Amino acid sequence: MTQMQQDQIPQSVLDEAQRQFDILIKGADTVTPLDGLKQKLIYSIYRNKPLKVKLGVDPTSPDIHLGHTVVLHKLKQFQDLGHIAMFLIGDYTTKIGDPSGKSKTRPVLTDEEIVRNAETYKEQALKVLDPSKTELVYNSEWLSKLDFADVIRLMARVTANQMIQRDSFSTRLKENAPIALHEFVYPLMQGYDSVAMDADVELGGTDQTFNCLMGRQLQKSYEKEQQIVITMPILEGLDGVQKMSKSLNNYVGIDDEPKEMFGKIMSNNDEVMWKYYLFFSEKTPAEIEEMKKAVEAGSLHPMEVKKDIAEHVVTELYDEQTGKLARENFNQRFSKNAIPDDLDEKELSVIEETRLAVIMKQIGFAPSNSEANRLIKSGAVKINGEKVDDMSFTVKPGFEDFILQAGKRRIAKILAK
Repeated sequence: MTQMQQDQIPQSVLDEAQRQFDILIKGADTVTPLDGLKQKLIYSIYRNKPLKVKLGVDPTSPDIHLGHTVVLHKLKQFQDLGHIAMFLIGDYTTKIGDPSGKSKTRPVLTDEEIVRNAETYKEQALKVLDPSKTELVYNSEWLSKLDFADVIRLMARVTANQMIQRDSFSTRLKENAPIALHEFVYPLMQGYDSVAMDADVELGGTDQTFNCLMGRQLQKSYEKEQQIVITMPILEGLDGVQKMSKSLNNYVGIDDEPKEMFGKIMSNNDEVMWKYYLFFSEKTPAEIEEMKKAVEAGSLHPMEVKKDIAEHVVTELYDEQTGKLARENFNQRFSKNAIPDDLDEKELSVIEETRLAVIMKQIGFAPSNSEANRLIKSGAVKINGEKVDDMSFTVKPGFEDFILQAGKRRIAKILAK
């Protein structure tokens, strides 16, 4: 849209475009190009033509966690503003495996595993998105129809030099680690998805930047209007350091039981808590800054701030009543320093004298020995209600059953096996 054309746009349209723009860039890591997003919004509102917003996921595992929903919430924002949410399940690209951030080639899943995982992805994603307003698409619809000649023609649109510039590829080349040729095809396939879908906007994590930008390049080569790329930051896990991951046991599963989900969120440190507000709440960055100032000034208690966002997340994934009950349950279990009646029980076999930190990792109270030591050193660990802050504390064979508590969330009765 030229400047002359934009001068003819009603002010009400420009104001609405600015309102949507402010909402949509909230929490984003990059928007490419930034001005292009505003121009697309103006055109969309003026022409009453919703934008097609693409978010693609490969069903490589059966479950998704809260870290995955950062981009889902961004898609939901577009959806709530009247745009078309296109949730793409990469049932065909999963056959290759995304090399993003990988130090080695990803194992290929069977067709049965892909179908099974895709179904659970869809069910879990629709806990965040509005099912009635979500277009579910599968890239096998068009990728499976490409013959070998089509793939060669697609590959001819990109140079090997461009592919090698990708961080994960260049790093592996420097380390003399193998790169299979089919991995070069993956970004082309994801980019071709944007061509086939006529996407106006593509969302992804920061690890997807190269793939999303490939969509822009291929759209241009096919003489189509280029999509806007919005990448979202990777959410840290419950340890506050490494990215949220099931393998690190630092995740909040979106199918977790409500009280467990609430408790996990409450265990986050303050910095991560503010990111939850940025990614998952409707509060503006300015409102979040005011809350931070109130916490620093002592007029707003950080514990209540955490409870508010934990209740908000549980409510969104379940319902309002469940969110309130989860908060009440947390207050009864932990805020009053009471030992709950329905304690989890964990059996423990101790053959030789073992440090408490090792045991905490063994029973799932910490993702690593170093994190367990950090909890002990900070005074967050109690045995039978008594604080243990000595990192050399050990548990001996023949120990008596005891209640172990780590932080506000993790508490269990340890039974001698």
